[in-house]
Amino acid sequence: MRLTVLGSAASYPDAGRACAGYLLEVGSTRVLMDCGNGVLSNLGRVMDPTHLDAVLITHAHVDHFADLYALQAALRYAPDGPAAPLPLHLPDGLFGRIGAVLTEHGARELAEAFDVRPLVAGVAFTVGDVRITPVPVDHVDPTYALVAESGSARLCYTSDTRTGPAVLAAARGASVLLAEATLPPAFENRAPHMTPGQAADLATEAGASTLVLTHLWPTVDRAEAGRIARERFHGRVIVADELTSIDVD
Repeated sequence: MRLTVLGSAASYPDAGRACAGYLLEVGSTRVLMDCGNGVLSNLGRVMDPTHLDAVLITHAHVDHFADLYALQAALRYAPDGPAAPLPLHLPDGLFGRIGAVLTEHGARELAEAFDVRPLVAGVAFTVGDVRITPVPVDHVDPTYALVAESGSARLCYTSDTRTGPAVLAAARGASVLLAEATLPPAFENRAPHMTPGQAADLATEAGASTLVLTHLWPTVDRAEAGRIARERFHGRVIVADELTSIDVD
């Protein structure tokens, strides 16, 4: 299993970055977890976006789904003709909200591009060679962490969440924890997000071997975020950067 970071910024991207997006590859299977603003451009540097096997959207904030609009254009106007509808797994009701900003014609085109499948808490599904379980976490209602498994490899992507029992339930047993670390330490507990230190504590409690800090606010000092995490978690710490790839064993 291989994870490639396509977007590591929170809410808005600083120069050269994109918002939430992560490519998971297992054998010939390619799954995109979140599709925030700027993600499609970086995805195109790694693979043909029309060759994805599925897209997963964790919750209803725009920085996690904005590039679905661009992806539908790529699918519907692929060089060899319209691609088959791409499986799109997302919280129930969200697809209608995404289409609501479009004209009736635009919403119909969006619907043509995707095979919409609702995420259900705790109900696992399979995409090719990977098994994925959505686990509710504490952010907006609903938000899902995604637990991806293939053989002995297990990855948990926290999505956006505050720290606590909900995200720990998702993270426990993952070898690689892809954890949001949005907030500077001075803002700890002032929003439903984690600081780098809280993400490190979660990795320790979950028993992870690798912590990947992501979804960082653009003004956060990334080197300092890594330093704080390494003081509190004694496994491998990686501060996400666009196009960084990590093997999940």
